[in-house]
Amino acid sequence: MLTLTWGSARFRNFSSAGRQTPREVEDVGLLEAARRGDASAFSGLFARYQGPIFRYAAHMCGRDAADDIVQETFLTVLRGTGQYDPSRGAVAGYLFGIARHFVLKGMTSRQMVSFDDEWDEAAINAERDPSTVLDTLTREETIAAVRLAIRSLPPAYREAIVLCELQDMSYEAAAGIAECPVGTIRSRLHRAKALLLAKLSAVRSER
Repeated sequence: MLTLTWGSARFRNFSSAGRQTPREVEDVGLLEAARRGDASAFSGLFARYQGPIFRYAAHMCGRDAADDIVQETFLTVLRGTGQYDPSRGAVAGYLFGIARHFVLKGMTSRQMVSFDDEWDEAAINAERDPSTVLDTLTREETIAAVRLAIRSLPPAYREAIVLCELQDMSYEAAAGIAECPVGTIRSRLHRAKALLLAKLSAVRSER
């Protein structure tokens, strides 16, 4: 795993299917009560997920837009638009899915799947395993430098890093939010790490 520790939420226990964890059961109760007009339940849900959703949105489309995405996400909860289906995953994934909808409104499909050919070539030509080298680089680089490198990733790869590494989600949970197969998330994450390696290596060589 990447050693990026600024404000990351621990969502490794997201369950994409099957038995819910105690936290997930509690989340369902908060969501249902919030939709019935329980202000305390809404505040609890907001306090639990405002930060993680803000960080996701900030990495995807900038801090200026992140506040609006958080607001729209929780307004959607209050309005009751978009039904939550427990069989499809945890409440956290449901909330991130709403946030992702608003993130994508500012992006075209082409932007979401595009990638930089120059970076791709650099990643392919990396001499060492990208995961190993990237772990070393992230320990040595400043948080600001890593954040900048992540922000400059193509959106689909950036999303894989943000969900799986910064938010520490399982592959299954991330795939559910990104609406793609688990194998695609794994592939995007591997490529994202390679691209980050290329970018951080280039930055270091310029110093």
